[in-house]
Amino acid sequence: MWIGWLEADLLLGDVHSLKEKRGYVRPLVAELGRRFSIAVAEVDHLDLHRRTGVGVSCVAADARHVREVIDGVERFLAERPEFELLSVRTGLVSSTDD
Repeated sequence: MWIGWLEADLLLGDVHSLKEKRGYVRPLVAELGRRFSIAVAEVDHLDLHRRTGVGVSCVAADARHVREVIDGVERFLAERPEFELLSVRTGLVSSTDD
């Protein structure tokens, strides 16, 4: 079993409140989960209205598939006009790693 994860730091555009932020982040989290069949959550910058951290994870039998999904998520985030992708951290581990 292979487990891949991605943590993205995003800068939101013209957002002036946490309520407005939710209007951008909730649809993003839902679309990522639907499109890539992954677990997704807002994981950082919860109190800031123009920043967010999004974390995703993917589990599969094949490391190549996990890497393709994680790379696809990164491309998807980079192409979104309402966000600026500031940084991305990724990881890939096997369940047999000690």
